[in-house]
Amino acid sequence: MDLDTVRTFVAAADAGQFQDAAAELAVTQQAVSKRIAALERTLGVRLFTRTPRGARLTIDGQAFLPHARELLRVAERAVASVRTGRRPLRVDVISSRGAASGLMRGFHRAHSEIDLDVLMLFDIEMAVAAIRSGSIDASFRAVAVPGRPLPEDIESVRVVDEPLELLTGPAHALAGARSVTMAQLVGHRIWMPGIVPGTEWGAYYDDLVAEFGLTIEATGPNFGSDVLLDTIADTPALATFMGGQTRLVWPAGYGLRRIPVTDPTPVYPHSLLWHRDNPHPALATLRAHLAATATGHDAAGTWRPDWVSPR
Repeated sequence: MDLDTVRTFVAAADAGQFQDAAAELAVTQQAVSKRIAALERTLGVRLFTRTPRGARLTIDGQAFLPHARELLRVAERAVASVRTGRRPLRVDVISSRGAASGLMRGFHRAHSEIDLDVLMLFDIEMAVAAIRSGSIDASFRAVAVPGRPLPEDIESVRVVDEPLELLTGPAHALAGARSVTMAQLVGHRIWMPGIVPGTEWGAYYDDLVAEFGLTIEATGPNFGSDVLLDTIADTPALATFMGGQTRLVWPAGYGLRRIPVTDPTPVYPHSLLWHRDNPHPALATLRAHLAATATGHDAAGTWRPDWVSPR
């Protein structure tokens, strides 16, 4: 059903005159008559009866009028949903408890007037494809996986380097340390079942192991953070790495310890990715917010893989 004919029908019904409807729509009276006739042919009914005083709705016209108004309202909402600046800014934060989620919460507090859709995609290829297709506006990632550079139309900027911490249970050999060096971690079992081969975080931890001779075990199914915390609390032989800005809560009786890692401090680099031609005005606001609030990166005494983009 052609929306112009529906719009013309509503205008004629409201005006009661084809001539007045033509003036409102900035078309000729003949064009109004043709559109109404086309709509009547589509519906198979008469919508108006001509009278000396103008055009009067038939019973069928009266029945159709509220639905015609709703059709126009739905069409307007559909257009508004994709109109630049009217739809929410869609941002991928990878996980709800990580540093990127915290950055977006800070942005929302500072710019509560901006509508947000926050979602979580699995890996960088999926995120880049979503950015290029326009289904999301931006993504937080560690740029980029070795051998897989970003496409030329994808921009990125480093926004925060997140220090890793060691998480242990109360009976672990390092539980009483105020800090631990990378050298002190050699020989200890670090359990991280969430590492998936081929992902950016998988590449990150592969390089961490190769650089410092650590023992990182990704064995067993990944049942989520709650099971990870249960296991670390109950198993003296296991520890795990956790981002310093990761938000997790556990029962006080677990006695878990978050211990800073030094000499050097491994940092996980978070970058914001977006399409260079994305016109959403809130994207520029987000970038400006992150530029103003982000901490420095590549600080002295820190480590990151050589393949991470310096941008």
